[in-house]
Amino acid sequence: QVQLVESGGGLVQAGGSLSLSCAASGRVFSADTMAWYRQAPGKQRELVAKITRAGITNYTDSVKGRFTIFRDYAKNTANLRMNSLKGGDTGVYYCNEERSGLTYWGQGTQVTVSS
Repeated sequence: QVQLVESGGGLVQAGGSLSLSCAASGRVFSADTMAWYRQAPGKQRELVAKITRAGITNYTDSVKGRFTIFRDYAKNTANLRMNSLKGGDTGVYYCNEERSGLTYWGQGTQVTVSS
């Protein structure tokens, strides 16, 4: 059973930066994909950023140029660096892993951007 534990959420002012980290029980570099999703109040969960085993990344349009997803081999984490944060980035951020046809989720971490 894969376990994912997110950290790094919090309260930040608009324009600020925040980094999220996802510690995984499996090797993040061997997962099919590692991703970050978010869910704003009253809205559906949406994909924010994804990285494949080969290191190919993709982002939802609203975060392109501001967010960066990357993996840390030494720490075995999947990370999301968020810059130029906006109020629309507020939500619970979830780490997601897909491995051998199965999907795993972390418990989520709250990110609140104040104006």
